[in-house]
Amino acid sequence: MTTDARPARTSRFMDHYSRSWWIAELLSTVLLAWPLFAVLRQGPPPWISTALVTSLLCWVTFVGAERYSPRLATTALAVCSVLASATAGTVQGVAIIIAAVSLGILASHPTPGPRIITGVCALDMTLVSASVLISEMSPAVLLSAIPVMLVLVLLGLSRRQYQIHAQRTAQLLEELRQAQHAQARAAALDERARIAREMHDVLAHSLGGLGVQLEVAEALLSEKEDPATALQHVRRSRRLAADGLAEARSAVAALRRDVPSLPEALDELADNHRRDQGADVSVRTTGTGRSLPSATTVALLDTAREALTNAAKHAPGAAIAITLEYDASSIRLRVRDAGAPDSADSPAAPDDDRANGRADRDDGFGLTGMRERLALVDGRLTAGPDDAGGWSVTADAPVTEGSCR
Repeated sequence: MTTDARPARTSRFMDHYSRSWWIAELLSTVLLAWPLFAVLRQGPPPWISTALVTSLLCWVTFVGAERYSPRLATTALAVCSVLASATAGTVQGVAIIIAAVSLGILASHPTPGPRIITGVCALDMTLVSASVLISEMSPAVLLSAIPVMLVLVLLGLSRRQYQIHAQRTAQLLEELRQAQHAQARAAALDERARIAREMHDVLAHSLGGLGVQLEVAEALLSEKEDPATALQHVRRSRRLAADGLAEARSAVAALRRDVPSLPEALDELADNHRRDQGADVSVRTTGTGRSLPSATTVALLDTAREALTNAAKHAPGAAIAITLEYDASSIRLRVRDAGAPDSADSPAAPDDDRANGRADRDDGFGLTGMRERLALVDGRLTAGPDDAGGWSVTADAPVTEGSCR
């Protein structure tokens, strides 16, 4: 209701919203009507009387109709000033005052355009000049009337400019409020989508693996009657359930906090891994750091967390180096572990075999989960052994607009 009412008020005289303006209008009407009736009692020509009475009626119409019909009110105000100007040579002071006041208020009103105001102003001054010259009055009357009208017109135009500026400012503030509301709603929807992805990744992996292990255990018991192997799968299922519950709790705890900056979050991950695994973890950042979309931060952070989990499982105690590289339009995260202590003595395995070994695990998201999370932010993942016998996980993601979808 409030939004619908605002556009209708943009063309109205702003002073009418205060109670004091009604008092001013009432006093102005009395001050204009009193000398006017005094002139009428002197018995001027009929056309003068008609013009003055009509002018006063137009002023009353403006006062009564401006709040409800601005166009009708300003039209009546223009007619009031024109009729008063036409009688300036006969009535002198009263007509000039009515014409000047009406013209000044018309110039201050935001409803008529600049061309209409200019045209009415020119017409009034022409009528005043012609009326004074035809009546053969002193030129001093003309020299005093025109400047007064010009001053009131300039004051009215200044007031009009102020009103228009105030209305535009109010409109811009309303548009800004709506934009902020839309932005907050978009951020809330983005956060809901992020929470949905977090819970889906945790529950889908854990429950999916749990279901597979239970199906295998059921088949071993019902078809092959191998309780020993089935028990192993049941124990693995219990471990999957415990790990999934721990991951779900960890995800809920992380969702309760604001998304930190990526360097701070990586330092925290490194400290936790250093404390829990007793391994040497270093974090290095290159380039100019800047804020990232929350989805990009979460994707890279989950990639680093999963890479540290892989390193703890497949290369326990190995030194780990985390490198964060900011580029002009992208960001790269690289997590490299030095490899298992006996990796130099063992025969080298094919890249695919080692990658499958790293991906086939009982906890976390895995390489597939990391690739899917990075794909949501138009990123990509590469993982595999390096020439020094270690293992590297590299994630690249754009940081330009539209990198989150």
